[in-house]
Formats: sequence, C-alpha cells, structure tokens
Amino acid sequence: MTDSLYPFKFHPILKERIWGGQKLKNYLNKNSQSTKVGESWEISDVEGDTSIISNGKFKGQSLKQILLDQKEKLIGHKNHQVFGDKFPLLIKFIDAREDLSIQLHPNDQLAAKRHNSFGKTEMWYVMQADAGSNLIVGFNQQVTPELYLKHLNDKTLTQILNFDEVKAGDTYFIEVGRVHAIGAGVLLAEIQQTSDITYRIYDWDRVDDQGNERELHNDLAIDAIDFEMKNDFKVQYETVKNKPNQMVRCNYFTTNYLNLDGLFKRDNHHDSFMIYICTEGEATIHCSNSLTTLKKGETVLIPAGIKSFEISAENVTLLEVYV
Repeated sequence: MTDSLYPFKFHPILKERIWGGQKLKNYLNKNSQSTKVGESWEISDVEGDTSIISNGKFKGQSLKQILLDQKEKLIGHKNHQVFGDKFPLLIKFIDAREDLSIQLHPNDQLAAKRHNSFGKTEMWYVMQADAGSNLIVGFNQQVTPELYLKHLNDKTLTQILNFDEVKAGDTYFIEVGRVHAIGAGVLLAEIQQTSDITYRIYDWDRVDDQGNERELHNDLAIDAIDFEMKNDFKVQYETVKNKPNQMVRCNYFTTNYLNLDGLFKRDNHHDSFMIYICTEGEATIHCSNSLTTLKKGETVLIPAGIKSFEISAENVTLLEVYV
C-alpha cells in the first residue's frame, strides 16, 4: 500500500580508502574509528553494497527488497519501465585527505558491453575545502591521443590537466569520458548513476601498506576518454531562498539547490522518487503519516508514491535529486 510508505533513511556504508581521512566523522558525524574513511555511500543499489533502511517499520530491509516489493510506488512508473528492479542513482559523501587517482568513467554503451553495468555520469557539490584545495577536471589544452599517451608514459600527465581551486558551494558536472580527480582537502557530495566502474589512469606512484601500487586501467581507458577541450563543467546556479534552484539537469538526474527557512510545501509531479541530501543545518519532513528529521550529513529517500509533503527548517541547505 502506498500509504504505508514513508521517507526512508539508510545506514551509511563507510569505505576505507588509501586517500581517506576523518572529515566524514568530524564534519558529517559518521560513526567510524578509522583514520582513512574516504567514502560514505548514502543510498546504494550496487551489487554487494545495498543500502539497509535505518528507520520506521521497514527498518532492516534493503533498498533492493523495498524496490522489488514496491516497484513503481518507490521509484515511479517511468523509472520502473526504464530501470526495472535496479535503483538508478548512487549517492555518496567523499573525503579526500590525499589526492584521489586521476580517472574517468565509461559511457553506457562501453559499460554495458564490457561490464554489464550502467555508465557513470556524476556531479560534485563541494561541502568544505581546505585553503588551496583543487579539483582536476578535463584538459588545459587541446589534446590528441598521441600527446596524452606521451605525457602518460613520461609521468607528466598533470602538465596537460585543468586544475580548479575550489570552495564550499562549488559544483561540477562530470560527464562520462571526462578525466577528473578530487584533490586533497576536499569534502563533497557526489550524485551519480548506479555504477562502480572507474578507469584509473594515474595514481601519483602511490603504494599501499604492503608496497603495492593500485591497478591502473589504461588499456580500457584510451577508448573511453573524451579528448575534447571543454569549459562547461563548472555549474552556475542561483541560491534564492525557499524555492528549488536548478543546478544540473541531464538524462540521468536533476539536482536542485534548496536554502529553506520556514515551511516549504513540495508537490511531487515528477513520477520519481525524491532524494534530499542535507549539507547544512537541520530539517523536518512532514508526510501524512510520519515526521522525519534530516541533519547535516544525512540523506533521505522519499518514495514516488508520496505526492506531497512539507519541509520545515531554519536556514537549512539541501540538495534535491530526482530522475
């Protein structure tokens, strides 16, 4: 029954990474004693890493179970027609204590052919950045495959990459094929297609505790790279209070910026679930049969069957996502 559904919260899936740190614990209140937590998977239907509901009467059930049971009541009719019993988005927080590897993601066609997976179009919203922190996005000049391979083999790849110094609120759209990396000192929210396919092309000659370098994927990457020099990746958006300000709209998701103060009434006309990621402050979501609190560093999934709700808040910042 649709009226039995309510906003779902999930247990974060914390991932240790060689480049991870402690900001997920210190800034976003994630429960970890590790000093190298790099990622918190907030909503995931990746095989082997399925999110588990942490609130309400479905507590303990997985996102996969709820999707199999509720189908279009959870994700919407059109989404269920397209994606079937696969949740289409993966939501993460990422803490880069050190530079991440330089990488890219394949498009849907390559990912399906090689990995039986979706491609991985994604976006980043910077939540906090240490002074002087950078993101790498794309090239700083026109690059041919031959020039790229020369720099790759000479270990001078960074000479042809574009570095952007960033601050909180900066937003980037990372299309498939675009070379990119998150730099040391950046904490961000990532919204992406449900895929864990990454082609790592350079890892700063880094080794793990056993002295091993991480695997690179340069044979796969060369056919997947977009060598076009584009300057369309930094997202410009408004921050008008108490209304959805569109940040990104693409074939895979729409993301809006919300800065709410008071009571915000929201009707869902999108035939889609809606996700809210709290990046600052605290809010309460009022549905007909429930109240759900949402604090900084938390994420909530509102089923498509819930057609109207209200959010009460005092100067809260949310990212609103739907398909």
